[in-house]
Amino acid sequence: MRGFAERLERLLELGGVKKDVVLLVLGGAGVACSLAGLRPFSFDMAWIAIVLCGVPILLEAFIGLVTAFDIKADVLVSLALVASVAIGEDFAAGEVAFIMQLGALLEDLTVARARAGIEKLVRLTPRTARRLTGAGEEIISAQQVQVGDVLRVLPGETVPVDGAILTGQTSINQAVMTGESLPVDKGPGDQVSSGTVNQFGAFEMRAEKVGEDSSIQRLIRLVQSADAGKAKIVGLADRWATWIVVIALTAAALTWLITGEIIRAVTILVVFCPCALVLATPTAIMAAIGNATRHGFLVREGDALERLAQVKVVAFDKTGTLTHGTPEVVEAASLTDAYTREELYRLAACAEQLSEHPLGKAIVGGCKQELGAELAPAEDFHMIPGRGVSARVEGKLVLAGSPQLLEEGGVPFVQPPAVRAWLERGCTVTYLAVDGVFAGYLVLSDTLREESADMIAALGGLGVEPVLLTGDHENAARAIAGQLRITQVRASCLPEDKLDAIDAYQREGSPVCMMGDGINDAPALKRALVGIAMGGVGSDIAVDAADIALVDDEVRELPHLIALSRRMMTTIKINLTFSMALNFIAIVLAMTGVLNPVVGALVHNAGSVLVILNSALLLKWNSPG
Repeated sequence: MRGFAERLERLLELGGVKKDVVLLVLGGAGVACSLAGLRPFSFDMAWIAIVLCGVPILLEAFIGLVTAFDIKADVLVSLALVASVAIGEDFAAGEVAFIMQLGALLEDLTVARARAGIEKLVRLTPRTARRLTGAGEEIISAQQVQVGDVLRVLPGETVPVDGAILTGQTSINQAVMTGESLPVDKGPGDQVSSGTVNQFGAFEMRAEKVGEDSSIQRLIRLVQSADAGKAKIVGLADRWATWIVVIALTAAALTWLITGEIIRAVTILVVFCPCALVLATPTAIMAAIGNATRHGFLVREGDALERLAQVKVVAFDKTGTLTHGTPEVVEAASLTDAYTREELYRLAACAEQLSEHPLGKAIVGGCKQELGAELAPAEDFHMIPGRGVSARVEGKLVLAGSPQLLEEGGVPFVQPPAVRAWLERGCTVTYLAVDGVFAGYLVLSDTLREESADMIAALGGLGVEPVLLTGDHENAARAIAGQLRITQVRASCLPEDKLDAIDAYQREGSPVCMMGDGINDAPALKRALVGIAMGGVGSDIAVDAADIALVDDEVRELPHLIALSRRMMTTIKINLTFSMALNFIAIVLAMTGVLNPVVGALVHNAGSVLVILNSALLLKWNSPG
């Protein structure tokens, strides 16, 4: 709960009210009571609660009415406070004010707990950087780093900006960005992200993304945009609150006229405050956002989870979403007795080690991982754009690339029959020649994420249909879809094709959630009812276009998010139903005189507390699957 002084100061500043007005309000109320012959002020414990807890409520209601004619819960609470004081029910007034602030405290604690995990990102923002200049090393503010600056990062320090390592070997703890618990080895040419921690070795890096463009700042912006107030259903609750104010005033007036007992009318005002109704939705949304955060999701829009609960179709991009998005060697074959499979693989890696091409890097990385062999230096290296590379390794001339590269090098080439099957599956083949002889080939493919199959199966259990929308050609798309048992496939999609597909599903009454990572997915992420971007490997544009970002790229958590959104809506409906039922039961009891203002305040505010506690259960809720 915000402190009284802080809240009062904010309200006074908002309404342009001077502090003396507070004394005027209290004094005016006392004068009015005296003129009416009612019980004067008694500065007991009830009045401490009225002054400390009730005055901010009165001011907020007054300012809302005067500045925007905004009739919310504070209006009815204020009427209940004033009426209780006017008839001498100081205890009831103090109780209403105190428990209202207690309800606000519980709401703030729920919200704070829900956001605690992602707000840690703000504290991880690097403060300083070590910039290298001709005169040596200087320590500057991280905000002063410019693109192209050369920085030094020592062991234990946080990487200040995004960039590439120039010199040095190290291990980086990337948990803040990817969720990986183990450090990742880095060397020259490797990318590092701001907010990650250098664990072992010192290194120098060139700054590439600084300030607001850095990874950590992007995540912070996502955190700050997570706002439950944007949810459509919150607006609905507010509209109900306005009508309840009218109904409560009418019921109180009629009860007074019919029974002649003002205490019953005041009790109606006390019990009919729509606090539980107004608290029902935002507390559930923020608790659900906190739960989603624990599972790697950053929710940018408050109503995103509300919309996600309606989804019947999830459309996936392939590369980088269902697959890792980077090529890997899945087959190495030798066509000559002169070299074994392993020897040929090592020669290819030696030739490719100076290549900047992604396929070349995949061959080198795969060889080191699989064979663990030391790579001999490549001499007379040449990279032929669109063809491949040539290099001399251990005295042998090695060609690695396309059939055209081999033919242009005078190597007789015949397509091996086994290669056709790989090509039909959408794989890429690098052909190898050694000293003018066609010696074998390497097959590279974008591999499935280990969790993709289980995730697709879990979606089916939720009654959600998976759809594959990809720019890859038909063979690659069908191969991946077959492994995942996805029946709805659209391949060779341009961005506008993905939009058309999403529109078609939604016209048929099947709301779509789009999940992707690339720039070409941004329009589809915007058009879908809910867009989820892969925050770890995805482009900045894709993340900005999405409603939700999956920070650690663990797609296995998607079924949990969908189940959570449905559970959140169930909780909201329970909260709303309970709060409305409690209000109507309490008003009937107040009309008949069963409840007095004190007991009515207890019953009403107990309902608000129960609503908040029910919402808080979402924080640690886990889907049954």
